[in-house]
Amino acid sequence: MQVKNIIIHQVYFWLNNKADLPKLIEGLNVLVPITSIRGIHIGVPAATEVRDVTENTYDASLSVTFNSIADHDHYQVDPLHDIFRDDYAAPLCRKIMVLDSADA
Repeated sequence: MQVKNIIIHQVYFWLNNKADLPKLIEGLNVLVPITSIRGIHIGVPAATEVRDVTENTYDASLSVTFNSIADHDHYQVDPLHDIFRDDYAAPLCRKIMVLDSADA
């Protein structure tokens, strides 16, 4: 089934220290109560077959869906997002990649 009428916010995190993964996961869970979120998934690289096109060097991922750009924008300024960014992502991560997409 094709999913329509959503904004998808995908974030990939590379840790400074792999031992900090539980702390990063704790921080990602801080985001769950944000009211503008339609759906959220917190993950780690899947144990799929590694191919040339597979990116699996990241340590954790976040996929968030929203009903609209306005909901995405609300999420970005929510105080819980600030806590995650300032207290978890910024001190723990050496690299963060964000990919946002809308319906084609």
